[in-house]
Amino acid sequence: MSLVKFVDRRNSNSDKWNNFRGKYESKGLLGLWVADMDFRCPEEVISALKNYVEFGVMGYSSPSEGYNREFIKWQKKVHGIDVDESWIRFSPGVVPAINWAIKSFTKKGDGVIINSPVYYPFFDAIINNNRTLVESSLVEDNMVYSIDFNDFEEKIVSNNVKLYILCNPHNPVSRVWRKEEIQKIVEICEKHNVIIFSDEIHQDLTFNGLKNISLINYINKYKKIVVATSASKSFNLAATANSFLMIPDEDMRKIFDKFTLEIRMQSGNPMGYIAVEAAYKFGGEWLEEVKEIIYNNYLFVKDKLKDYKGIRVSELEGTYLMWIDMREATGNRDIHEILEKKCKISVDYGEWFGGEKYEGYIRLNLATSPKILEEAVESILSNF
Repeated sequence: MSLVKFVDRRNSNSDKWNNFRGKYESKGLLGLWVADMDFRCPEEVISALKNYVEFGVMGYSSPSEGYNREFIKWQKKVHGIDVDESWIRFSPGVVPAINWAIKSFTKKGDGVIINSPVYYPFFDAIINNNRTLVESSLVEDNMVYSIDFNDFEEKIVSNNVKLYILCNPHNPVSRVWRKEEIQKIVEICEKHNVIIFSDEIHQDLTFNGLKNISLINYINKYKKIVVATSASKSFNLAATANSFLMIPDEDMRKIFDKFTLEIRMQSGNPMGYIAVEAAYKFGGEWLEEVKEIIYNNYLFVKDKLKDYKGIRVSELEGTYLMWIDMREATGNRDIHEILEKKCKISVDYGEWFGGEKYEGYIRLNLATSPKILEEAVESILSNF
């Protein structure tokens, strides 16, 4: 019996399907953009939340002892990481954590470097906090992306870079960084005293035997490392507003704690704590089934679209997000017009991840029903 159940989220105030960007539901579009799943959460999570609601008191409360314990056990069992409980700090999401880290560890005008194309809130966090945006673009070879380490180091040196935000695994190009790549990152950042903030929110979503390599593995070599992760992508819990920050260095923890004390944001809501604890404790089999669905969806889309009118697709190494180059198939036409008005599909557009040089690329969410993806692909084949 399947542990994973598809849910039709139309008319549910879902951002993915109803959407604050363009009211996609009123346009009749298939929701294939924002990174959450169309799958019902693990039943143990739902049961734990029901028990809390039925208790009937929504007063102030703290996480149970099991909350950190289950997270630590998960990191050890799934990722081989030894996490000291004293390192752990709360944030209501990895995106807020990035903003908090920028405010805590850098000053206005400091350079913050990222590898574009990359998750667009990285850009927003740097710009909105009045830091200097520094881009070291990834190098593409037949839709496989890598870091240009010469460019990366040169940009660090010439732009007063104090902080590097690493997307690990990388969204949107779906790279799981290899050990030698992570080692080079640490080597360069250590050499130039650059803090590494590693966004590892997709750490559980890797495929084909690849494993995400956490920066926590390198804290004995270089102490200026902060790692953020969450159960939200793995178990479809984004609405619970709960993420983990791991800050192994005591001095950096003190700086961070001072900031969160100033904004009075050092803890979360009980529903987040309860859902996350249950997910890490009971959700392993559910997640494996989800990953199988996602990868089969990827193989289907790849088989149908790759090389169709010049369409190119990235290999799915990590995340449930597929990076697709549709420039040749689009030609001189407006890709927004084709996808939204003809294909009736909502996607993330390439330019959101790094500007006009990525126009004609899209990011497609694979964490949905195979039937929805079949409908989407057939519509693309009919209209391009």
